[in-house]
Amino acid sequence: MSERTIPRPTTTAADDPRATVERLRRTFRTGRTRSYEWREEQLAGLARLVEENEDRIAEALHADLGRTRAEAWLGDISSTTGEIAYARKHLRRWMRKRRSPLPLNQRPASAWIQYDPLGTVLIIGPWNYPVYLVLSPLVAALAAGDCVVVKPSELAPACSSLMAELLPRYVDPQAVAVVEGDGAVTQELLSLGFDHALFTGGTEIGRKIMAGAAPTLTPVTLELGGKSPVIVHEDADLEVAARRIAWLKLMNSGQTCIAPDFVLVHRSVRERFVEILRTTLTEFTADRDGAGLRIVNRRQFDRLASYLDRTGGTVALGGTVDAERLEIAPTVVLDPAPDDAVMVEELFGPILPVITYAALADAIDYIEERPKPLALYCFTSDRAVRDRVAQVSAGGVVFNHIAMHVLVPQLPFGGVGDSGMGAYHGEWGFQTFSHRKSVLAKTVWPDPRFVYPPYTDKALRLMRRFF
Repeated sequence: MSERTIPRPTTTAADDPRATVERLRRTFRTGRTRSYEWREEQLAGLARLVEENEDRIAEALHADLGRTRAEAWLGDISSTTGEIAYARKHLRRWMRKRRSPLPLNQRPASAWIQYDPLGTVLIIGPWNYPVYLVLSPLVAALAAGDCVVVKPSELAPACSSLMAELLPRYVDPQAVAVVEGDGAVTQELLSLGFDHALFTGGTEIGRKIMAGAAPTLTPVTLELGGKSPVIVHEDADLEVAARRIAWLKLMNSGQTCIAPDFVLVHRSVRERFVEILRTTLTEFTADRDGAGLRIVNRRQFDRLASYLDRTGGTVALGGTVDAERLEIAPTVVLDPAPDDAVMVEELFGPILPVITYAALADAIDYIEERPKPLALYCFTSDRAVRDRVAQVSAGGVVFNHIAMHVLVPQLPFGGVGDSGMGAYHGEWGFQTFSHRKSVLAKTVWPDPRFVYPPYTDKALRLMRRFF
């Protein structure tokens, strides 16, 4: 695959963010985005965008991140098409009013909850999955009937340019706009005020997004990250665990928010697990002829290289870096200290620390003493272990696999604590970008006189009885 950079359009989708937002607000006020037909048309357009441009998307992902064609399909294309298909199948049901029962003292009347579009919303995408993590929340916002400003990451310029070119061709350009630029552009957009903003990225930037949204009281959904741990219990199938951990740790060079960040392995199976993990990682990268995994840019490469340079753990595999090519070999670090950089910082790269534990309580204490992770994984067949691990606070928990919950649109995806706030995917995304409005319709009769002032003692007794 050629590493050519996809040409940027001669004009951006919006030269003036303020004018763009005002244009979208005018579109929303026309009411045309509220209909089922409009929403379905937009989702069908997104489906065509992905289907007709799969090659171009793969090329852009390769240019920005060095992704293989297989990884482009696995990480950004199949996940996006799945989200679109699920929304199209269930959209009409999501839009229906939900009837609500009433207490006796409110009858005769009827009540329901309806899902209204919020208005004009902002989606701020990340660089690591710059197609999926832009289009997936866009699916939710369009299903909800909103107008949308999409702000792709400037750190994935080929994908950003491609989204700016393609989106106006496949969805309503008066309702969806792409604004390209750096963090200053993001803050400028936030200063304009939105009905909702969804950001995917790191925790520190997430704090800046929340601060930028605060002056206009823009509600935010933050999909952040953190150090997602894996527990490999003594009864785990070690070969399956090693394969599944290695698979996602290698995908996108480990630059995945729900990638395993470190492994806690029971001491009785530690040596065997480490050997299987080393063999598996070597097997999975055999076609690379010794080349490392590409890191997105110099800053991220230098950060990861410095962690390896400073670690006090034992490097059991890899550890080599190529500063010229921005590549780092898949690396396993055994038993680094709790204050080691590889155990303190979110890695977001192909480095995997392995820590030994003696009792499940020790592993859980180790996790709970740290910021809450976006994902928690555990390999075990013991129901009691599963029940205990499921109680640990995390954005999501997966047993005997890695990251599969993100591909289930029936499940909400989101973080907790430092790993984020709010959730989306499937109907949960539709609700995130909708206002759940309560509607109560009363009759004009009966209209008892005692509920109105002036209140007699008898009237107050009756009101206490009925209300």
